[in-house]
Amino acid sequence: MANSTPLEVGGNPWSTYMADIYRSRQGPQPLGTVSFDEIEAKARETLKDYGGAFMYAGGSAGTNSTYRANLRAFEKFGIIPRMLVNATKRSLETTIFGVTYPSPIIIAPIGVQAIFAPDAEFNPARAGKVVGVPYILSTAASRTIEEIAEANGDGHRWYQLYWPRTNDVTLSLLKRAKDNKYEALVVTLDTMGLGWRPHDLETAYIPFAHGLGIQVGKSDPVFMARYGKQPVTDEHPSFPYEPAKIDKAFAAGDEKAREDVFFGMEWLKETNSGLYRDWEDLKFLRDNWEGPLVLKGIQSVHDAEKALDYGVNGIIVSNHGGRQIDGAIPSLLALEMIMKSPKIKAAQQSGQITILFDSGIRTGSDIIKALALGAQAVLLGRPWVYGSIVGGQAGVEQVLRHTLADLDNTLGLAGFTSLSEIQGKGEEILVRLT
Repeated sequence: MANSTPLEVGGNPWSTYMADIYRSRQGPQPLGTVSFDEIEAKARETLKDYGGAFMYAGGSAGTNSTYRANLRAFEKFGIIPRMLVNATKRSLETTIFGVTYPSPIIIAPIGVQAIFAPDAEFNPARAGKVVGVPYILSTAASRTIEEIAEANGDGHRWYQLYWPRTNDVTLSLLKRAKDNKYEALVVTLDTMGLGWRPHDLETAYIPFAHGLGIQVGKSDPVFMARYGKQPVTDEHPSFPYEPAKIDKAFAAGDEKAREDVFFGMEWLKETNSGLYRDWEDLKFLRDNWEGPLVLKGIQSVHDAEKALDYGVNGIIVSNHGGRQIDGAIPSLLALEMIMKSPKIKAAQQSGQITILFDSGIRTGSDIIKALALGAQAVLLGRPWVYGSIVGGQAGVEQVLRHTLADLDNTLGLAGFTSLSEIQGKGEEILVRLT
């Protein structure tokens, strides 16, 4: 056994993760635990001296009720295990938009990583390449489209668009994404404006206004040309982010601070302008993006069905991890409702549309439940961010690996050998508990 390779033991790269830890005689490294709650606590402790930073990831809209509902929704379903099934060798492979990936996990787009870790978005981009998991870069990134493409190398990457106010900037971003081999365009629909977040309002915590998370904008030639400036392609905001120091420098007339604030506010006006788009606006994106077009933030059957009519290739059933609307339905319930639509099910089966899930994934069993209810892959968000805060790139890699090892282990123990045996088969393998 000691000389066996992962593929020999379980048929995939994560089958021996647990056994390898036991053999090593130490806890999983570098995080020291596989518990989400414990990693979250370590992330909170790591950022305790940088007011507002942790809550920018850990906080949600209003009373956090949607965040809590997302997690509780998974507890309302139980997996029905099957016995005496030869699940010795298992596959976690899934095919999305014609590409076969080794697992059903996608690294969710989360912006302004410079407030969390010195290497910011480099951590998930590099980790995704190493582990073989697609990475979605946020428009609110603190590294450029080009830098992340280089860091991600021959890995798979998608680009998430916070829809700009003007078409010329939108076209420029799409061109840069295409030129740098981002394979899919993910359009976030639920953030035409910022959510009501008391924890940020209490301290007026908005890193963008100080020039963090605007590096995609400052590196854009069309956006910068408006101000008679050349694109800034190598700006890496310093860690930790200390807003009080920047405010003080701004008040004292510091030229760099004043420029950062100016461009921060201008980029916010461009990408969080308060301009609400409608369905007819999608035609512009469809006409100018040749690859898969994915809508993130779909929560209703009506919107899912309408997406089909507008040439969309995929939807991400998501409520932004509870960060936008307080008191909204849990994302898993939205997935369940959407997948009851005969129109959606037929479109998915024919390959016309791909259904992805986001908001609340923490464990391998969570992934099984989301796939059983109809998702074809899931986005992982806060878990990898906390891994990055505590352990950098290696921390992200560990979170991806231990989540996949948990999925693999649970899949086998439940009596299944591949994701195709559970995908969309909730009526057979799940039972509602409450």
